[in-house]
Amino acid sequence: MARRRGSVKREERVLVLSADIDNDLYRKTGISGPLIGRVQVLNGATQLALADPQDADSNAMFQAVKTHDELRKDGYITNVAVITGTETEGYEADREIVRQLELVLDRYKVDSCVFVTDGASDSRVLPLVEARVKVNSIKLVVVKQSEHLESAYFAVLEKLKEPHYARIIFGIPALVILLFAVSYVLGASWETPAALVGLYLLIKGFGLENSLIESFRGFGFSIDRMSFVFYLASIVFVAVGILIGVGNYTIEAGTNGAVAAAYAVEGFLLLLPVSLVLFLIGRMMDTRSGRYLFRNFRYGTYIGSSIIVWVLLYSFVAWIVGQIYFAQFVDFAVLAITIGVGVSYTFGFMRSRVLRRRRIKDKLVVNELGALIGKAGRLDLRHGRFIINTSFGNPINYNIDRIVDISDKVVVK
Repeated sequence: MARRRGSVKREERVLVLSADIDNDLYRKTGISGPLIGRVQVLNGATQLALADPQDADSNAMFQAVKTHDELRKDGYITNVAVITGTETEGYEADREIVRQLELVLDRYKVDSCVFVTDGASDSRVLPLVEARVKVNSIKLVVVKQSEHLESAYFAVLEKLKEPHYARIIFGIPALVILLFAVSYVLGASWETPAALVGLYLLIKGFGLENSLIESFRGFGFSIDRMSFVFYLASIVFVAVGILIGVGNYTIEAGTNGAVAAAYAVEGFLLLLPVSLVLFLIGRMMDTRSGRYLFRNFRYGTYIGSSIIVWVLLYSFVAWIVGQIYFAQFVDFAVLAITIGVGVSYTFGFMRSRVLRRRRIKDKLVVNELGALIGKAGRLDLRHGRFIINTSFGNPINYNIDRIVDISDKVVVK
């Protein structure tokens, strides 16, 4: 089913475009987008169909090739491409879609576009495409069997196998049940698990989950490494801190609610510095090879922020429970901010010196999988960015924090 938005002139150069916003193509076949040209798109669709015959994205890709062939047979100048997003389907997916779309448009100078979609989450890509190229037609691919209730049932089951949906449908209820069970065993009240669930939903709602997960990627959590012992000890101290906090809250539950909560937070914060120190020792052991050494400059700012937050929280709860005076709380706050800013500035200064010394300009830039992105251009330390000139001639702005390693090449994540 197609909806025409205007007449297409035969001399127009038409791009037939399909999108896989949740990047099933890479997750199931290992093929990265964008796919450009009939051969690449047909190969990607075939590989995806073989990996998962029930995936709707392969049908959309086959339809894109079919539409491309039909338009070319009718005398139009056509090209076909497939762009992909990321598994998270959030801002990162949209940004990756736009990046790949601009690469395709730089390679193919087109006048209009035919957008092929399976009608699911790919429809959100349409405004991003329309902002960059005129869309003359939309081709909606509907698998005939999916119109029946039985097929819809299996389609839902397939969606539940995907991590993005499984975490929401199964993960949150499981987390709630588990927390209430642990709370009952420990003899704690319902407020503790409710607060933890609220904290998780807060992280989820503000999109911090992916940032936290990304922060722990590449840390080398392997039982074969000595650093694993320090990571494990760090987790144990965090768990003990949580138990101390729950115990403090249970003991003080009969008093004022705010005071009981303050004692709980104080108990949790008590061992947190030990946990952080053990974690950093593990990180230093993992970075001895130098593979992720440059990335650690970013963690310096995290250390400074952690000092500020920890001292402020601990001083605040100590003031709430009457262990220090308000003037002392202010003194601790000023000291924490001074130390934290000093640590962050020191690591930032060290990173700037390393960047200047290694001179990344004109070096090849690749991602962590080894795929070529382009050549490094102008470095803007003031705004924390550098330019990557792609092979298609269009510059891309990258954040310096995304640099993983600098040698004969620049590796970015």
